[in-house]
Order: sequence, then C-alpha cells, then structure tokens
Amino acid sequence: MSFEKITYDVEDEIAVIAFNDPKTMNAAGVDTVNELSLALEKAGDEARCTIITGNGRGFCSGANLSGGMAGGKKSDRKPDAGRELDRVYNPFIKAIRTHPHPVITAVNGAAAGVGCSIALMGDFVIAAESAYFLQAFRRIGLVPDGGSTYLLARTIGRARAMEMTLFGDKIPAAQALEWGLVNRVVADDQLLDEAKSYAKTLADGPTTALALIRDLVWAAGENDLDSQLQAERFAQRTAGRSSDFAEGVKAFLEKRPADFRKA
Repeated sequence: MSFEKITYDVEDEIAVIAFNDPKTMNAAGVDTVNELSLALEKAGDEARCTIITGNGRGFCSGANLSGGMAGGKKSDRKPDAGRELDRVYNPFIKAIRTHPHPVITAVNGAAAGVGCSIALMGDFVIAAESAYFLQAFRRIGLVPDGGSTYLLARTIGRARAMEMTLFGDKIPAAQALEWGLVNRVVADDQLLDEAKSYAKTLADGPTTALALIRDLVWAAGENDLDSQLQAERFAQRTAGRSSDFAEGVKAFLEKRPADFRKA
C-alpha cells in the first residue's frame, strides 16, 4: 500500500518507518498515526528490527493542532481532548510496546508532545546532536499524554519528569543523554546510518530471545521481585525451546558465530 504522511521501507529485514510531512514538521495527526500503525503492523511481519525516525528537519512536532486532534472534524458533542487518545494515539503507543521485535527510535530535530512519547517508546533511543525533547502541553493548557508521564517518571525519575513537564523547556540531546532519556547521541549526518548499524546487530540476533528480553525489561518497571523472577523463569522456558537456542548451542560447540537468521 502507499502512504501519504510517512515513508516505509524494508531492507535486509530492517524496517524504516519515517514521519514525512514537512509542512507540519512531521506533526502526528490522526491520519499520520493511522498510517504509522499500519506500517508498524507490516514491519512486524516483514522485518526483524524496526526503526522509527523522521524525514527532514524534525522527528515529530506533536499532535496536529492546526487540523485538530480529530482531524478537523466538527462535532456537536462537548469538547473532549482525550477522545482521540482512546481511539488512535494510545493504541499506537501500545502497539510499539507489544511489537514482536526490537524498536529503535532515531530522533532528529524536535520530538515534541506525543512525538516525544513515540521517541521514548524505543527499546533503543539514538538522537542526533540537533535533537531535542519537549513537553510543552502547559503552554496550551493541556497535560502530557501518549504515555509521557509514565515514560518520563520511569526513565528519568519524578524530579526531572516534574521539571520537564511543569516548565515545558526543551531538553537538548546532550542533556537528554546525561539524564538517561537516550542511549546515544551522534552527528546529524550519521543518525540513520548509526541506527541501521544497531538495527543490523539486533536483526542478526535471536528473535525469540530478543522479543522476550524486551518484554521482561518493560515488565520490570511494574513487577515486584517475585513476579519478575517468575516471568524470567517462563521466558527462559520459551527461549530454551526455540530454534535460536539450538543454533546458539550448536555454534558454541562448533566454535563459530551463530547464524540466527537461518535458525
């Protein structure tokens, strides 16, 4: 299928999904997020690692306020700025969380509002030197959404999450790295190449184990120790029954690198 607000490409089992709406600096309107959801679903079937990035000057400038979160449609109902979160945005955030393989977010320029949430949903977040993260909802009298409060509090702690959301200041890439919002900061012209390099490492890896690892790490923020130990126990059973494990052991005994793509 063809997309209008994003681009989608798969090469060497690495899917690259990119915001592609320069007129709005890649705003995440309802139509855009619907396309992202479809592309993410395709990537789950066609790739072993997915990169989400933005074409042009920015990653994502947030929801498309000029068109309204409901895509410009008028309604006789009372205003409900959260309605489209239920219908469109939150399901997409959850789809990233439950994606069948690792997701890398490669952040260029602005990652604002829900765009910041999407960026932080990456299992591995790599930022260009020009990137910045912004939660400016306070400026228009709204609250952070798209899982922002959940992600920020668990990623950088309550104090910094409060600072970022209450004051709505830009957090540049270097500060984001210092705070632990991102994994790497690279030169702007190296962003996608670096992201693809990390993606290749993941795409070459054991798909079953990597899927289980990302599930376990996400769950760790919610589970107590006993629950997490139990989750690891059952995940290990699943991993131990996989063809990846068989290939890994065989390669170890034969003193060669494992070829998980053929497992």
